[in-house]
Order: sequence, then structure tokens, then C-alpha cells
Amino acid sequence: MAEQRIRAPELADSLEWFNTSEPLRIAEQRGKVVLLDFWTYSCINCLHVVPDLRHLEEKYRDGLAVIGIHSPKFPHERVGAHLQKAINRHHIRHPVANDPKLQVWRQYGIKAWPSLIFIDPQGYVLGVLRGEGRRKQLDGLIAQHLDQAERAGILSTEQLPVRLQPEPRGTLSFPGKVLAHGNRVYISDSGHNRVMEATPDGQITRVFGTTSPGLLDGREQEAAFRNPQGLTRVDDYLYVADTGNHAVRRINLWDGEVQTVAGTGTQGRYAGDFYDDPLKAPLNSPWDVAHHNGQLFIAMAGQHQVWALQLTTNVVGNFAGSGREGIDDGAREKATLAQPSGLTVGDSRLYVADSETSALRALDLPLGGVETLVGTGLFDFGDADGIGAAARLQHPLGVSYDGRRQCVWIADTYNNKIKRMDVKSKQISSVDGCGDLAEPGGLSVAGDRLWIANTNAHEIRCLDLEQGGCTVLELHD
Repeated sequence: MAEQRIRAPELADSLEWFNTSEPLRIAEQRGKVVLLDFWTYSCINCLHVVPDLRHLEEKYRDGLAVIGIHSPKFPHERVGAHLQKAINRHHIRHPVANDPKLQVWRQYGIKAWPSLIFIDPQGYVLGVLRGEGRRKQLDGLIAQHLDQAERAGILSTEQLPVRLQPEPRGTLSFPGKVLAHGNRVYISDSGHNRVMEATPDGQITRVFGTTSPGLLDGREQEAAFRNPQGLTRVDDYLYVADTGNHAVRRINLWDGEVQTVAGTGTQGRYAGDFYDDPLKAPLNSPWDVAHHNGQLFIAMAGQHQVWALQLTTNVVGNFAGSGREGIDDGAREKATLAQPSGLTVGDSRLYVADSETSALRALDLPLGGVETLVGTGLFDFGDADGIGAAARLQHPLGVSYDGRRQCVWIADTYNNKIKRMDVKSKQISSVDGCGDLAEPGGLSVAGDRLWIANTNAHEIRCLDLEQGGCTVLELHD
């Protein structure tokens, strides 16, 4: 922490505000501890800070003011309407200012996401805390400074003016992933913390989990999930990446029983070991799952790795990625990944939507090498068709292998597009006929239909790959 007492710079008048009825000023927060949370909604590390802030806000309701400063990385994130969706999706309840030109970022000398500026009750910057995992440290500092303010007679318990803009109610809420298998379509109804099973014409046949977040095993709606994402079916089991619980769950499709098969329920960090008891394995925001030859691959977005659960021996551990965020190819143990968020298997290759490098990566499963098919760096992104380095994506979250057409379908999430990569030529091309998409997060091809989780529109779409035309799946009981 810095010792020099620096008065906190005032926030610019030009900022666009969310979750509040009026712009906020730092000078008006005297008597409170103020935390400025510098974040961008694509960043998994920033999202890990959200529950810590929520805990502190509830604990120090009288005396703590949390203000989000959204400092976007991607062009898509600069748009206020997109930020509003992210605020609702991640249940952020404190005021947020959008800083698309990074004015406040530079004003406060921020260097990386996430960063927290701590301002004491007298309005001075105490220092900056970088990275996630700061709950305990912040808790102690807040308690100390609020106690000092109370003893000095300057404590203010006036709460920030909060006004939320909730999403319209519907059957689905921010569906993250979709899986078509046989005569069923499975949907991660992520915003409602549940998994749905439906027929291809939209009849809801079963629901697993309730709308309340939690980590509970049980049958169908007796169980509980927290922001479930990736899905894959192995025989009569549906495996679920239960992202918010840092766990992998398994649904027995015969009797509807939900069981936790990996993860402790709390976030792990920087683990590279193998665990012969998967329930003791420290998972970190698993975002997708895929199956191949008895291995369940897990996109460990939170620590930039792909893990594998051996379904026969019940051993889980790291499969690829050193844990350092990057885009280095080579042997899978030494290669680097960057927030892997989508997985699909085809022709003995594991394709990875590596979102923070806007990349498509491929792991050769027999040989173990990692190859970059599209993408060049953490800050290289765009919207361009082409081959290899000529192509550009923007934060893709979903992939689906299509053996019939020898291609990989890509949810190019922040370009609001679906793209297609030809497996042989590596040509990336944009797909027409999907209509206006809103951050599509998941894909699943089945026969001549491509199912799309159109996340921010709270819907599932179906693209007819032979006849053309894209329809919305109308869900009904």
C-alpha cells in the first residue's frame, strides 16, 4: 500500500452510469470506504471478484460504497447496452460506470484487470489491490477504516442510490450452452441456474435444478446448480460444467438423479496435480465439457487449462496448459491457453475456443501437441474471414465439430456471428442466415441442424444447414 496521501481524483462527468438513478461523485462519499472495481466483463478473473464484493457489500452495508468502473478490453464491451446485459447476467447490484475510452483507468494508473482502488473515509487513496482472491485482505482493511471513521465521528451510513434495470421475464435466462442429442435438446438455462431437457419442437420434458443457486445433489428439481454452462452426453449420463460451483455434475437420464462428480464447490487456484478423488480436486470455473474415448475433457477457464477426468479410473487432473495465460503452441504440458470456454472433439482432435486470445486451438489427442488455427495474441482480435493469421475472431465461446461437412462451427460471440472453419483448408468464413444474434455462447450440430444458444436474447435458435432459415425454439410444457 502506498504511504503518500493522495486525494482520490474525481470521476469524469462524461461517464455512462448503470444501476443508479444519478451519476456518482467521489467527493460525496466522505465518511465511507469506497472501493473502485476496475473490471471488464469478458475477464474471468474479474468475474471471480464479483462474489467477494457481494459478500463485503452485505457485511458492511452501512459504510462501504462499491463502484464498478467498467474498463473494456474488446470493442464489443464498450457498448452500454452490452454492458447492461453483463450486469444483469452476473447479478451485479452496485453502481457501475462505463469507461469506454479508459479515462478513469489512466487517471488512477491502473495496469491490469481486475484492480481495486481503496479510498478511505477521508477521501484519500490508500492503494491499489491487483488480481483476485482479496476478500480476506479487504475485509480487514474495511473493518479497520470504518472503525477509525466511527471513532472520529465522520462515519457515513448513507447508502448509494441504486436503481436496477432487470431483464424481462421469460422461460430462459441467459442460456449459455446447448446440446442436441438424438430426440432431445439439452439447454443450460444459466441465468435460472438449471438445465432443461426438451424435444426438438420445444416441448419441455424435464427440468434439473431450481431457479435458486446452490450445490445440491438430488433428483430433478430437488437438485441445485449455479450458473451451469457446458454439456455433453455419455451413454445415459449428461455431464454439466457447473461453472459457478466450480464443479462437474452428472445427470442420470434414466432416473433424473443429479450427482457431483468433481470439484469441492469452492474455487481452486493454480493446481497442476492429479487427484484420485475428484471431489477433492480444486476446479476453477469449468466452462465446458467434451467426451472422447473414456476421457471427459473440462475447459478450466479460470486457470487457463484443459483438464481431463478419466471415467474408468476416476482420476482427474491437468491435461493441457501450463496455467499461464497465453497462446504458445507445442507440447500440451508447456503450451499456454487463455480462458478456454468451448470444447468439441472430431477426428482425434480436441478443438478449443480460447476466448481471451480470440483464438481457435486444436489439441492432437494421440500425440499431445497444441496448435493454433486462428489467433495471434491476447490483444489481437477483429472480424475477418480468411485462413490462419488472416482470420480474426472476437472472444469466441462455443465450438461444435461437424463430421458430415468436415468443419468446425464457431460461436464468434463478441462479433455476434456464427463462423465456419473448413477442417482441411482451415478457411474461416462467416455464416449467413442466422439473423441478429446477441452474444451467442454455445453451439451443437446434429444432422442438418445447428442449434445456437443465443445467450443475451434468452433464446435457442435452430439453423437449417441444408434448406436455410433460422427459427427460434418455442419452449412449452
